[in-house]
Amino acid sequence: MSVRDVVACGVDGSRESLEAAEWAAERAKASGWELQIVCAYALPSYTAASMDSGFAAVDDDAIEASARAVVEEAAAHVADTGVRVTTLAQQGDPTGVLVDLSRSVRLVVVGTRGGGGFADRLLGATSSALPAYAHCPVVVVPRHEEGSRFVPVQRIVAGVDGSNQASQALSSAVAEAVAWGAELTAVETVPMASSAGALAWLPPAVDRSEILRDVRDQLRAACAKASEGTDVDVRSHALDGNAAMLLAEFSTAVDLVVVGSRGRGGVRGLLLGSTSQSVLAHSMCPVMVVPSRSKDYDEAPRPKWRRR
Repeated sequence: MSVRDVVACGVDGSRESLEAAEWAAERAKASGWELQIVCAYALPSYTAASMDSGFAAVDDDAIEASARAVVEEAAAHVADTGVRVTTLAQQGDPTGVLVDLSRSVRLVVVGTRGGGGFADRLLGATSSALPAYAHCPVVVVPRHEEGSRFVPVQRIVAGVDGSNQASQALSSAVAEAVAWGAELTAVETVPMASSAGALAWLPPAVDRSEILRDVRDQLRAACAKASEGTDVDVRSHALDGNAAMLLAEFSTAVDLVVVGSRGRGGVRGLLLGSTSQSVLAHSMCPVMVVPSRSKDYDEAPRPKWRRR
């Protein structure tokens, strides 16, 4: 299946989904891509619709019309960005529709805590569904506080842990820095200070500062490789601490956090790692989750990076 230069945005009529549409429109504009606004809707089953229990008959056409009204409202909301917008009201499960769509687009964007559709799928009972199963990066846009905005993206932080998934996330973070003209910082954490840390078992004779230096050197090499051929100068930091907590803290001072869907640990059945889940739940800025099956961003043309 060919990949289109499209940002797909799931909407459900909530304020949060309109904010996601704003972010998606600006991202599409940054690369000259198209924006596709999508609303998935479910029709009641025959059994439920035909029960003679005093309820009014369900009008399938009215449900579809309502979904179309949702996408048209979102399209009108971002009309002033000047991006090319197409709309799609499709019957089906919201997560399933977007996962299928992720096979043929560059990026999928959704909001959080919406009107019972996408948000519940992302941060509710099946919180890992879309980022875990998508075939392209997924950006989750949180509800912003009064007076704040998430675009343009000027500062990006990427969480790295040495895994293949993290390397893909770093490459995607570089692509975002190129598109937005943003500063990029890569952070790798090594939990050593706490007694609960992964390296707390190390004997006192071990030079922990040397461990951090080794991690820092490896991180710098990874950043150089990921940014090769671009004008992006990636800053890098190796820090002692918990990855999820530090990235959530960074989210208060940057415009985008980028993580991989899975790190080195975890159970095979849990496709979204604990760090990704925690960052999604606590981040104050948009989070991009890059799945291990993500399409190579190098397929898309990269504009030259320019600092604003």
